[in-house]
Amino acid sequence: MQGVAQSWLMYRLTHSETMLGLTLFFTHIPVLLLGPLGGLAADRFPRKTIVLVTQSLALLQALAMAALTFSGRVTPNQVLALATCVGIINAFDLPARNTMFMHMVGREDLISAISLNSAMFNLSRVLGPSLAGLAVAAFGEGICFLLNAASFVALIVCLLRMGPAVRAAGHGAGGTVLDGFRYAWRTRELLTLLALAGVMNIAYGPVLALGPFFADGIFHKGSAGLGFMVGCIGAGALAGVLELARHKGIRELPSVMHWSTFGMAAGMALFAWSSAYWLSLAINLFIGFSIVRQNVSGNSLIQSIVPDEFRGRVTALYSMVASGFVPFGSLASGILAEKYGARWVMFGGAMLCLAAALAYSTRVSGFRRWVERQEDACAV
Repeated sequence: MQGVAQSWLMYRLTHSETMLGLTLFFTHIPVLLLGPLGGLAADRFPRKTIVLVTQSLALLQALAMAALTFSGRVTPNQVLALATCVGIINAFDLPARNTMFMHMVGREDLISAISLNSAMFNLSRVLGPSLAGLAVAAFGEGICFLLNAASFVALIVCLLRMGPAVRAAGHGAGGTVLDGFRYAWRTRELLTLLALAGVMNIAYGPVLALGPFFADGIFHKGSAGLGFMVGCIGAGALAGVLELARHKGIRELPSVMHWSTFGMAAGMALFAWSSAYWLSLAINLFIGFSIVRQNVSGNSLIQSIVPDEFRGRVTALYSMVASGFVPFGSLASGILAEKYGARWVMFGGAMLCLAAALAYSTRVSGFRRWVERQEDACAV
């Protein structure tokens, strides 16, 4: 709800595609810049403590957004500043939270755990944006920020009730930030995984940044239309991860990543030239299905293969390319859309996905064999 309300608030204040791109840029760029520090913290300090701190700070950020919006004096610069705060929080939250799964469920159920976590996240992306669109139309953006702040209370209570195994995770690992880079650099297949995730999430930028423009400027559906468009992405993602959760091993994940990249290219190309709002909603289901299966597969491979002493830092690298590269795609999308039009920019993102899929096709066989060897080694 906060994500949709934040984008709509900036659109209402500026009616600028560039400012929409900047909002997402400032939301995600700290993950890219500070991700290595977040990964090092997840390897050195108790991960549960880190997540408690980050979620408490996120609560305060949402309260600040609500107060400024209700006051009627909110400015674009204030929105950008608080969006940056979210990015800084996420840079430390994502590595710590994602690396807790192994200690909570073990390797055997890891893919299911990551998939079901993503399913819950994407269920919120179905309900939240749709509710946000209606709430913004009826009450304004401030109510969404206030409800987001209240939601953190339940999360913090759940974290406090977690057991000692999670508290011990990530405590006392040695090494430096550069050790994580060196570990990834020595493994060519891991570099392939990171590169594919980076290109995919740059290409995904137009879907995120230009949503308000498509909903209102092209289809004339307003904030409620934006909420349903984002909700359809979440519904497709939910279906994708529920299907992925049935996998117990990691052998099939390289193929899942392969076809998800092709699917993303096809979905964005169709969305770019869709002339009907209902058709665009259906296409968004397919886009959500593809992008989340790509990201969950990559995350599951890293969590399964990387040793615990490096898991936080390598997970941070993955967060950097999966989330930290999004702002570049979003910022470029906003700037290019004002010059060439939103439809051409969306189509350009589709062609970038297609190029990534074709490049990955030349490596997928070797990548699959490497994954099979790693799974056999983990089984031993």
